[in-house]
Amino acid sequence: MSFSMRLSEQAEVAGSVAVNLEWARRPQYGRYLDEFVPGQVFVHPRGFTFDRAAMLDFARVFMQCNPLYLNLEYAKAHGFPDLPASPQMVFNVVLSLGVHNDSEKAIANLGYYNVQFLRPVYSGDTLRGYTQVVDRKARGEDKPGIVLIRTLGVNQHNQVVLQYERKIMVDWRGDRLPTTPAPTTPVEFPWVEHPVVDLPINAGNYPSQLTGPNTYFEDFALGDLIVHANGRTITDEHMALTYLVGNTHPLHFDRVYSTGLSGKMSGEPIVYGGLVFAWLEGLASRDVSENALWELGFTEGYHTQPAVSGDTVAAMSRVIATEVLPNTDAAGIVTFQFIGVKNISAAAALETYGADLFIKENDKQKLSKEKLSSKIFEIERRLLIKRHPA
Repeated sequence: MSFSMRLSEQAEVAGSVAVNLEWARRPQYGRYLDEFVPGQVFVHPRGFTFDRAAMLDFARVFMQCNPLYLNLEYAKAHGFPDLPASPQMVFNVVLSLGVHNDSEKAIANLGYYNVQFLRPVYSGDTLRGYTQVVDRKARGEDKPGIVLIRTLGVNQHNQVVLQYERKIMVDWRGDRLPTTPAPTTPVEFPWVEHPVVDLPINAGNYPSQLTGPNTYFEDFALGDLIVHANGRTITDEHMALTYLVGNTHPLHFDRVYSTGLSGKMSGEPIVYGGLVFAWLEGLASRDVSENALWELGFTEGYHTQPAVSGDTVAAMSRVIATEVLPNTDAAGIVTFQFIGVKNISAAAALETYGADLFIKENDKQKLSKEKLSSKIFEIERRLLIKRHPA
């Protein structure tokens, strides 16, 4: 079916239509605590088509050093049919797709859990997002509560590319305007209970000099602590980048909104945490992940302090496990504890705080230790890393 219509001259009519303030609409997005129902499934709007230019821009802006996300011929030599998107970009996009329904009313993002990357995303792939409400914990109607959700991203073939759990802190609605109604039509939620990572990897035949000589699987031993040399100062660029990945929470780009809040969150727009994570990971990439073949996932990740424009972030990585794979001699798995700090170099942070940097901030109270104001991020990550070339 096609549509055709002759356009008439467009006349101004606003002056002839009376203004009726009672007809004003005020659409609201996200959810308040009492609007989350366990078992509910949200289909997130819009979707996101990846293209090579945006993928390369993201990898460069966030200082990615793994040639897998920068060099098409390198990716092909390692068995990938095309340049794969950086996992950080996939993570940011899928999380951002869900903000419209999940967390646009959230006070805080409390943590990431069981993040798993199941398959690559290539230029031309289109991702859609789904979220299922798992649990809702109230602490009294005068206090915000906590919602546990599961979110996943699927490609145009209905294959899950990423899935994870997240906790968000949300206020009760009270006398505020209700948000957009939840869908009433049942929706399937294709969470993968026993995921299998299927990668098109071969041994590769490409110059090994494009990466450093000491970032292969054999170069990491249990207990190694890598202090990443460079920091990264974040500017107001973060506001444009937030919307570039599709995040719609006004806390990250609306100064009128952010300064109108009360309490600790009032002030300049807060940098979207996914971007902070991406910059920290990029700062570490030439030291730990430039020879990675795949980001397997993240466990127990927390933004322990917010960042704003003008803050400088830095990172360090600690090897907490290595695993030899029985079915391949091409790669092994290395698990890192990954720490981010702000407004202090990683080296100075290590000298100042020592081993306390590697204690979870949520555990500090029971250990009679103070939380660290300079520490902004903590997570564990598992990487599939190439072995040294023969």
